Amino acid sequence: MAAISVRKLVKDPIWMVLKRNISMTPGRLGTQMTVRDALNSALEEELKRDERVFLMGEEVAQYDGAYKVSKGLLNKFGEKRIIDTPITEMGFTGLAIGAAMAGLKPIVEFMTFNFSMQAIDQVINSAAKTYYMSAGAVPVNIVFRGPNGAAAGVAAQHSQCFGAWYAHCPGLKVVSPYSSEDAKGLLKAAIRDPNPVVCLENEILYGLPFEMSDEAMGEDFVIPIGKAKIEREGKHVTLVAHTRYVGICLEAAEELAGKGVECEVVNLRSLRPLDEETIINSVMKTNHLITVEGGWPQYGVGSEISALVSESSAFNYLDAPILRVTGADVPMPYAKTLETNALPQAFNVIKTVKKSLNIP
Repeated sequence: MAAISVRKLVKDPIWMVLKRNISMTPGRLGTQMTVRDALNSALEEELKRDERVFLMGEEVAQYDGAYKVSKGLLNKFGEKRIIDTPITEMGFTGLAIGAAMAGLKPIVEFMTFNFSMQAIDQVINSAAKTYYMSAGAVPVNIVFRGPNGAAAGVAAQHSQCFGAWYAHCPGLKVVSPYSSEDAKGLLKAAIRDPNPVVCLENEILYGLPFEMSDEAMGEDFVIPIGKAKIEREGKHVTLVAHTRYVGICLEAAEELAGKGVECEVVNLRSLRPLDEETIINSVMKTNHLITVEGGWPQYGVGSEISALVSESSAFNYLDAPILRVTGADVPMPYAKTLETNALPQAFNVIKTVKKSLNIP
């Protein structure tokens, strides 16, 4: 079992020097909650709500999850519902899909979505297509979740964003939370949804605290899949992003506000289906559009949004070409300075806004 292997490895002094420093969640103050705790809360509430729900993946049980998202769940729900798996993504993903076809509601955790490539045949050809191929006779109520995109210092094979990969496929729904409310509300909605849902989290966000409304603290709080959120209203340019790059956009918007530029920041929340109405209405309001994402530029989420706006009534409202800020079109470098410059930063967004508005 992966949990046992990791515990042995952690005792090795060399590993102790090399291991990454995964921050632990501090205690919640007031109405704040970290993304990690919000996900844990969502899992616990849904496991209590429906006995058909279970969680499986590498290290999710005895080790409390590689990122401690499933902390405490084994003690509360037992080993029949919180299940450690061997390191075989294709195997346990197929097992979970079969359980979903039989009427259960599995949640599959990938330690990182880069490892989901080992199981992509199961996700696409079994989970995404079975409802259609069975003429509606066999629904597949399953959630695939885990950290997606670049973290820090994990190089080319562990830093890919799979937003465009999975959002390309009919039969799947794809959500990408930014804040703690997003994480809790979208994961609960995904578990309750009768379709297979991919939940793309971000490791960098796990330890960050966000404000939680009283409504979001309730056990019945869900966020509808396919509905974006305007995080900041503005009138000069629309910035559309998902997951951690919403935060980058908000940082850029704050700096630009000091120079008289008001950016409207749209948090997509859902990549498939896209909230076309919110995007189009914002562009018609600001007359400028910039998309921001950590994935590669070719055939990316920004490309799809650009096509959407170009083919809509909002196109005639544009006062400048649509611009994209993306990850560099290279495998992720390991060197820290190169890694930083391979991902969108606030200054990249600010420079692009100035280009769009034709200001110095």
